[in-house]
Amino acid sequence: QLQLVESGGGAVQPGGSLRLSCVLSGFPLAQYAIGWFRQVPGKEREGVLCIDRNGANIEYGDSVKGRFTISRDNAQNTVYLQMNNLKPEDTGIYYCAVEHSTFVLDCVDSEYTFWGQGTRVSVSS
Repeated sequence: QLQLVESGGGAVQPGGSLRLSCVLSGFPLAQYAIGWFRQVPGKEREGVLCIDRNGANIEYGDSVKGRFTISRDNAQNTVYLQMNNLKPEDTGIYYCAVEHSTFVLDCVDSEYTFWGQGTRVSVSS
């Protein structure tokens, strides 16, 4: 059974950093495209960063370019979201998602089948 577990969320001040982790169990991460998404109350879930299974194609949400990076450690079955220079508008629940696909997927939630439970990020002074 495929399971995704996120961790690393928390409360930080503007300008701070967090690193989120997402561990996949049950299947090898190397076979999956990965996405990080976030949701703020009252808004639709948005794609933050997505990476294909080969790690060659990365799609960024416009609001995080230059601040967030995604990386994957297939040996550890773990994907990371490094978030730097955090802003209050980055506050939300962050989810990782995977899709078993060889294609380059759009960074939208409809492209991904398997989801973690989410981890909360709060940025405020």
